[in-house]
Amino acid sequence: MSREYIPVSEIFEEWRKDPEYVAAYDALEEEFALAEALIRARAHADMTQEQVAKAMGTTQAAIARLESGRSMPSTRTLQRFAEATGTRLRVSFVPGKDTSKAPAKAKRPAARRKTAAKAGKAAAKRSSAA
Repeated sequence: MSREYIPVSEIFEEWRKDPEYVAAYDALEEEFALAEALIRARAHADMTQEQVAKAMGTTQAAIARLESGRSMPSTRTLQRFAEATGTRLRVSFVPGKDTSKAPAKAKRPAARRKTAAKAGKAAAKRSSAA
């Protein structure tokens, strides 16, 4: 007896037509991205969870929880993970999907702009005098 399989890509495309599925999937994007980055760093270092745990002074179970995406680790934990895997931690902020909700860019008060301009001119004079 032969079973017919449906490719995952076809199922995924069908699910993506459901707005509730899309909302739930998108809400988990950040968690999955962090878990993926942790797993990728460990794989790149060619280390097991046990080896990373030993380098961090923790347990394999703790590393498994980090890589599961079910918890939100502190920046200190992420830094320790980076050090253990020989990588560098980098955090960035990127524009969201709906940037219309972002607050307007705050302007510096005129007094601060003048002070900054004076400091820049003074630095330029010092560098040209040297």
